[in-house]
Amino acid sequence: MAEPHASAALPLYLQVAAALRDDLIHRRIASGTRLPSERSLVDRFQVNRQTVRSALRLLRDERLVVTERRGTFAAAANVAAGGPGPVLAPGLLEFPGGTGGTDRGVTEAALCWEAAPPETAERLGLLPGEPSLVHRHRVLDADGTVGQRAVSRFSRYALAEVPELARYRRPEARLGRRPDLRLLYHWMHRAGLRLTRRECIGVRLPDAAGACLTVHREVQDQHGHVLEVTDIRFAPRSAPLTYEFTG
Repeated sequence: MAEPHASAALPLYLQVAAALRDDLIHRRIASGTRLPSERSLVDRFQVNRQTVRSALRLLRDERLVVTERRGTFAAAANVAAGGPGPVLAPGLLEFPGGTGGTDRGVTEAALCWEAAPPETAERLGLLPGEPSLVHRHRVLDADGTVGQRAVSRFSRYALAEVPELARYRRPEARLGRRPDLRLLYHWMHRAGLRLTRRECIGVRLPDAAGACLTVHREVQDQHGHVLEVTDIRFAPRSAPLTYEFTG
């Protein structure tokens, strides 16, 4: 069973949830199988019981596990795979923020502070030239070429409302490479923000860098505050998109 990767970027309960989620998705814990007891999970991950309970609560929210009188069990396969039924959309939980190897290739990520372009700054509620937190992410294909490139910028409001982002405002915060923001939308959800994601898809005509598929994303909360603006470019050979929605 997969163990969590030590990372100062993720709270312990998210690390535990990520390891168990990996076990569930890859069927190392089969559908209908009872998960180890809380005490066993405490021993396995070397965390306290409350951390384990928080991780299991998150997995219940995602409908990957169910808890009843006899214990906690892996959910039925169709539910865990996002089958019929009102599940918390996987798209809500996924942000292109991790690093390492995936089935799409090698991913790289980095964080920095820099001023946003004027139009983006206006959407984020920033003053001209005011720096914002910027996340850059790219996916390298097997031949080393860039198949996907994403640049995300966050508003002051997002940094104020989402604790996992707010810590990057601190002087001692370590930016640079290998940030892991894959659970960004879940962090926003846990902070009480109800997200609306609007995406515009287009095609950039060939130039020195070649043609590409583009996606412009804006994420707002229930009060109309813009939290994030992301621009993504896909190389034509690696441009398939999958969208999931809940109603």
